Amino acid sequence: MSIFGNLFIRFRKQVETSDNQKDGSLTTHYYKASFNQLFKSVEDLFRQDADCRIITVSKDHGEIAVEIDKPTQCFLIVTVVSAKPLETAVDFNISTEKFSPIGMYPVLKNRLISYYEKLNKLHTLVRS
Repeated sequence: MSIFGNLFIRFRKQVETSDNQKDGSLTTHYYKASFNQLFKSVEDLFRQDADCRIITVSKDHGEIAVEIDKPTQCFLIVTVVSAKPLETAVDFNISTEKFSPIGMYPVLKNRLISYYEKLNKLHTLVRS
């Protein structure tokens, strides 16, 4: 990617994980756990974080919407999907309205990586 391409990425205000991300740290993570186990872990992760407030929980759709207050105000949607028996995927989509002269993308990306690191401590990572 060109220097200008990298520069523009830095100023994006939205980051999401998926199976076909070019950045390996932002690929979907698959865990050895049932849907219910992983969904509960994700929900508990955000309930225990004082900087986060869960807005909606839709277990039927496998989604949790979260408002994050600190250090940067953001909105996060977590999607939990059962891929196979005892293999469940987790994806994140985070966005902010805040502007930063140095760019928000690195801050948002690091936040998503930290959530995956916390889940990696709770469940066995099968693949990413």
